[in-house]
Amino acid sequence: MKRLIPITLAALLLTGCGSPVNATPSVGPSQIKLPIVSSGEMPKYKRVVALADGSAEIVASLGFKDYLVGRDIASTMPELKNIPVDTDAHQVSVERVLTQKPDLILIDSNTSPTSALNTLKQTGIKIVSIPSSFSLANIPVKEAAIANALGVMKAADLLKRDLVSATFAPSQTKVVFLYLRGTASIYLVGGKGSGADSILEKIGVRDVGAENLKTPFTALSAEALIKMNPDVILLMTKGLDSVGGISGLVSLPGIAQTSAGKRRAIVTVDDSLLLSFGPRTAPMLPLLRNAIDKVAK
Repeated sequence: MKRLIPITLAALLLTGCGSPVNATPSVGPSQIKLPIVSSGEMPKYKRVVALADGSAEIVASLGFKDYLVGRDIASTMPELKNIPVDTDAHQVSVERVLTQKPDLILIDSNTSPTSALNTLKQTGIKIVSIPSSFSLANIPVKEAAIANALGVMKAADLLKRDLVSATFAPSQTKVVFLYLRGTASIYLVGGKGSGADSILEKIGVRDVGAENLKTPFTALSAEALIKMNPDVILLMTKGLDSVGGISGLVSLPGIAQTSAGKRRAIVTVDDSLLLSFGPRTAPMLPLLRNAIDKVAK
């Protein structure tokens, strides 16, 4: 028995510290209740089609879900299931929008195609372009732009408080965000400006991708990933599915040689939630931190 002890210790050192994680925590829309404020204001418009990414979610959170007659496909929370989706494969359906007789349409730089937008502009319907959000700092700006379009700035001030109040104890857990679309052969590592970096910084963990990569996304490299050696790998739910789940993930270059890969320390967040940067972001933060802490143990 004494002779077996050093052999066992050596094996543990070679395979990485800790035991394999038995389950992959996932954060999804069903775990988050959409925050809704009540300012007592009356919007300037009564029939709103929200085509900008996540804008329907913000209109609802400002307290005016009943004014929505159409929405973008990115606003997928259960509270909006009865609001018609006005896009097909992210392309705006002019016919569908016009049947809803909107008096305000919200768009952003991702709303397409241009031909559809030009047709809508010719109708005389009020169209407001709002800024896209790619970080936590952008959320109040986007919310304020939508509130300004509706004429309900008090509601924007109430909604802003939820994000500001969140605080987290610092942790040395090293996390890397991977953006994967295996069916399209897209394998990227999130770096500085990926969007995930602001989230991981806020919840108090280390984003080793942002620490080492100065561009938002870089092609997955086994050498670079092994050097970063994350404790936890963060993915979107569909991204993990696209590579065949955990077994497919660890077969990608460098994954199996990291601490996270050896232990199967993986956390997923629903695709419509992780980088939505809207009202659901604040309640998502503690759930994500808890999931990371769970697999990092």
